[in-house]
Amino acid sequence: MAKYRQAAHLMPGVLICLIVATAARFLSDHYAAPTMLFALLLGLSLHFLVDDEKAAPGIRFAAADLLKLGVALLGLRITLADIGDLGVQTIGLVIGGVAFTVSIGIAISFLFGKNIKFGVLSGGAVGICGASAALAISAVLPASETRERDTAFIVVAVTTLSTIAMIVYPILGQALGLDDQHIGVLLGLTIHDVAQVVGAGFSVSEEAGSTATLIKLFRVSLLVPIIIMISFGFRRQAKQGNRSGVPWFVYGFAIAIVINSLGILPEPIRALFAALSTWLLVIGIVGIGMKTSLKSLGHVGGAALCIVCLETVLLFAVAAVILVFSQP
Repeated sequence: MAKYRQAAHLMPGVLICLIVATAARFLSDHYAAPTMLFALLLGLSLHFLVDDEKAAPGIRFAAADLLKLGVALLGLRITLADIGDLGVQTIGLVIGGVAFTVSIGIAISFLFGKNIKFGVLSGGAVGICGASAALAISAVLPASETRERDTAFIVVAVTTLSTIAMIVYPILGQALGLDDQHIGVLLGLTIHDVAQVVGAGFSVSEEAGSTATLIKLFRVSLLVPIIIMISFGFRRQAKQGNRSGVPWFVYGFAIAIVINSLGILPEPIRALFAALSTWLLVIGIVGIGMKTSLKSLGHVGGAALCIVCLETVLLFAVAAVILVFSQP
């Protein structure tokens, strides 16, 4: 009986987030812009709802628990066989790119007067998978007054930069004289969000699109080790229920990869859960938007935007130089 009461307590806020997420998806489909960006902007415009006693519990539930479940189900898009097909050299390049971006994010954040948490959050978002990584990393960082504000800001920044990169990077790749396979590696390694990687890759060719998508999915799989390291790194500050400091959704993400690799789930079921993952992430970002004051985003400052832009530019520059010199 208590569970039914709790569900009824959460329902108003969750339904509001679902309705707004549906509106964001509709706008995305009709105006060719990222769903996550629409979801966050619509959520920010409805910030007043978080002060409503009936809606607030469900909004907080969507921004935390539903979001984490969405991250866990992301693993159903990846298989171990796909990762193995990349080859040792490419795997090393991707891992190095992620490590470089997170490290440079921390260093640049110190230079601009930001703390290590902002560097980890921004570097992880740029280096791994954009908005999804920002949401996942934010969930394991110690709670603070600025965590959700910084997360919302980074989601807007990386989503916008990802959209720009989707248009500009294929042109730059061809200008550098890269063949389709190397352009695919470059796009998969440097564009932040999955959807934009797919769009950029297939705008070049089928080969470039397939390569870029595979590289990107491997970057997504690196969420597991990165979040585990972050969890242990901040375990003294964070209040984790798990003794190991590793949140439950990281285990869920890893288990989902294994299940998908074994082919246990029929394709329609797997596709259904993969789609559910996308919806849960959109609902979660709506919740984060509603919990964040639009006015507070202005307090993040120009330094934060410079940090994200520098991380993006440096990742592309280093990857491009390596690929140009490694191409036969």
